[in-house]
Amino acid sequence: MKTRCFLFFVYLPFFLFSQGIKITNGPYIQRMGENEATIIWTTNNDAISWIELAPAGNDSFYAAERPQFYDTSHGNRVIGKLHHVTVKGLSPGTGYRYRIFSKEVLGYEGHRLLFGNIASSEVYRNKPLTFTTLDRDKKAFSFRVVNDIHGKADNLRAMLKDVKKENTDLVFFNGDMISTLNDEKEIFTGFMDTAVELFASEVPVFYTRGNHETRGKASSGLYDYFPGSNGNFYYAFRHGSVFFLVLDSGEDKPDSDIEYSELAQFDNYRDQQKEWIETVVTSPEFQSAPFRIVIMHIPPAGSTWHGTQDVAQKFLPLLNKANINVMLCGHTHNYKYIDRGEEQNIHFPVLINDDETYLDITVNSRIDIRQKDMSGKTLHTHIIDSKN
Repeated sequence: MKTRCFLFFVYLPFFLFSQGIKITNGPYIQRMGENEATIIWTTNNDAISWIELAPAGNDSFYAAERPQFYDTSHGNRVIGKLHHVTVKGLSPGTGYRYRIFSKEVLGYEGHRLLFGNIASSEVYRNKPLTFTTLDRDKKAFSFRVVNDIHGKADNLRAMLKDVKKENTDLVFFNGDMISTLNDEKEIFTGFMDTAVELFASEVPVFYTRGNHETRGKASSGLYDYFPGSNGNFYYAFRHGSVFFLVLDSGEDKPDSDIEYSELAQFDNYRDQQKEWIETVVTSPEFQSAPFRIVIMHIPPAGSTWHGTQDVAQKFLPLLNKANINVMLCGHTHNYKYIDRGEEQNIHFPVLINDDETYLDITVNSRIDIRQKDMSGKTLHTHIIDSKN
């Protein structure tokens, strides 16, 4: 009698070989306002994501069922590796605790999904992450400004190593944080991983695009990582006594320059921005603010390059009539302070920060600006009151 041998081939779906879901970058805070905040992070595999939110307090995060807020788009929960969760309906100047979750999606067929494990931030052995919303009634606050880091994460660490939620309300990245954005991972390896390690999970980062961040095949995706409050890289917000006007100066050479490979359209972009500036600076909220600070990467003076001239031609006529207290810039890699009246066509002070220094700024009844080197030594001090 013959014995028959049968060889069985068993099909194992690809998802059984998943390495497991992990949080790879973040979380960090974006689009912070008085009534909302957006939390962003990434995972190694596709997932759906959400956060749990709790009021500030010393009770356990597990003391009650916490409300959940989901990463959604037009009514659908989003599946992907980049996760945005926006929480609205918050109160001004109020502290919150939060926890992030990502649930791996292993398979997706029709309307049926196969889920894997969940990755989340720790609230059992560690304290939950926290943030505090902006507040126009806050009497005093501090913020930092850095620019032209160009991927030098060690420099960034030296400038921001002491930033904590107890001493700093917000941080501005004022352009050229990297040199060319060829891969979105460079956002994290160049500067955001360092920022998250130091402070960015609890202190919001406000991003100003520089001319170098317009370059590279991944540059068109930058906004997904740093969304503005109005859908643009230029935006405005109020905190304490300051109305912040964040502008996008675009590229520094003519659109037709060979370096841009026919991709640049910044002249038209600045035209559109000019119309937006006119609307903002005539608004009651802007005009009623005790102080008005402009944040912009390329300064409107000190160069005959096209970007500088176009910014000066299109933005300065509006800003000169808007009672700006100070404009903070970078780009040149050299410190310069242009006082009111020093340049014929600029009617407010302009501080151009160096690439190896940072601005430590306190606002109360005046604006106290201290330019410091990477050791924390104060190099220059500028005091601006409401009359400046």
